[in-house]
Amino acid sequence: MTLSLNREERIARMGSDIRIGVPVVVSDGGDSALVLAAEVLSPARLDELRALGDGLQLALTARRAETLHMAAYDGDVARVLVPQDADAGWIHAMADPSRDLDYPMKGPFKALRDGSADIARAGIILAKRAHLLPAVVVLPIRDAERLVQDFGLNRIEAADLLTLGKVTELQEVSTARLPMFASEKGRVHVFRPFDGGEEHYAIEIGNPARDEPVLSRLHSACFTGDILGSLKCDCGPQLRAALSQIGEEGAGVLLYMNQEGRGIGAANKMRAYALQDQGFDTVEANHRLGFEDDERDFRLGAEILKAMGFSRVRLMTNNPAKVKKMEEAGVKVTERVPLKVGENPHNAAYLATKASKSGHLL
Repeated sequence: MTLSLNREERIARMGSDIRIGVPVVVSDGGDSALVLAAEVLSPARLDELRALGDGLQLALTARRAETLHMAAYDGDVARVLVPQDADAGWIHAMADPSRDLDYPMKGPFKALRDGSADIARAGIILAKRAHLLPAVVVLPIRDAERLVQDFGLNRIEAADLLTLGKVTELQEVSTARLPMFASEKGRVHVFRPFDGGEEHYAIEIGNPARDEPVLSRLHSACFTGDILGSLKCDCGPQLRAALSQIGEEGAGVLLYMNQEGRGIGAANKMRAYALQDQGFDTVEANHRLGFEDDERDFRLGAEILKAMGFSRVRLMTNNPAKVKKMEEAGVKVTERVPLKVGENPHNAAYLATKASKSGHLL
């Protein structure tokens, strides 16, 4: 039926549920479990879970498990039984490194190694998509259908989340002329993904030829740098320099992707900043939070360029990973145009980490 939800629609609905602390049912073959995001788990919901059954688990990424000195027997995921006397504060502290000093003695842990970890993996994917900390509480259940009916819960197969490799389709929903400091001949295109994710923007200057390589910048949103003029990064100067260079050449496209904090969201970015104030570099901070070095999906930018009629770019970037992802997504990078601006005493260590750990050509 046309009224039935497709996979992307179910996942979007699940993401909203888990973000506000509502449990969802995730199934994997004959197994099912209630899954809740650890960050927003309330004491009342924890009591309800314990009333439903035993075997409450906490699933963390291997990155966060390493910080906690916990074995990740499932490779990318660690599962640990939640002690009977553990309260919601304990669970929050397991997920959030900013609370490590408040709960210095969290172990010993009873890590799980038997059975499939796909429900845990699927739950962590949901938490990441909701821009929450990548940690979920998992309660195995027997009668999933009854719980779905009795409590109005949403249900999804773990496989639907684990096979999300393809970039969601994007649709241009609006466009308008916008004179800017860089050029009076500006135009903003708004693209909306069908999976309910954030909208992304293409700022087109002039009338770049579709049959020639277009001067382009793939820029990830940075509220602190782009808007507030933060000195902790080089994002704001890069944004303005890219627009200025495109304006000087008279034609090009700047892609403004809403993937704040390398794709972890603004709240987690501020958590990473707090960890950096404790002496960790940007990569180490992401790992302590449970994230990878970079959680962005650069393929989205390639899809927007193709939707606008471009197949080749002169890409303004210092990041070889962007070049690689562009070409893997079907957009030929004919030239990498360096963009070296914005260094200051506050971000020197940040830029050094970009070069040494993330491969940026600075």
